Amino acid sequence: MTILLARHGETDDNREPIRIQGSRDTPLNDVGCRQAAELADRVADEGIRSLYTSHLIRARETAEIVGERLGLDPVADPRLAEGDRGDLEGLYWRDVARDDPELYAAWRAAGEGFRFPGGESLREQSDRVLAALDDVRAQERLPALVVCHGGSIRVALCARDGRGLDAFHDFEVPNVAVVRL
Repeated sequence: MTILLARHGETDDNREPIRIQGSRDTPLNDVGCRQAAELADRVADEGIRSLYTSHLIRARETAEIVGERLGLDPVADPRLAEGDRGDLEGLYWRDVARDDPELYAAWRAAGEGFRFPGGESLREQSDRVLAALDDVRAQERLPALVVCHGGSIRVALCARDGRGLDAFHDFEVPNVAVVRL
């Protein structure tokens, strides 16, 4: 059976220039609300039996819009949250690239050993996201839709890629993208 992973709709932080969100609790903007409704339409024929979401508001709002269409109440799990970006949260990526090019280069080459200053490592994020997905599978109410974040989807994809977390930046996950596991 299938788990579908969907990234939340757009927030003001997702617009150019991109602000580092991480664990910042930023809500959907108007575009993000429309995207969530479109996501609901896209997954309506998937036979979704259960709906899970990160506890962060951008994912919860997306899941609530989808859940209303599907007749499902989303179950929030903080393990599905985006990685804690630590000291970088709230900054613009362009400013990090300009002000700390070594840190930015390390992020762009991020893999198993990368840790955000004052935040979480990709390995820690991967471990908690994969544990949450294992619990979703164990509930046996599949297919399930899991609304979460770009980084959370990327670590899940890395788990099935032979390169592991070294493949993190090879996956593009735009807002309301759906990935089938």
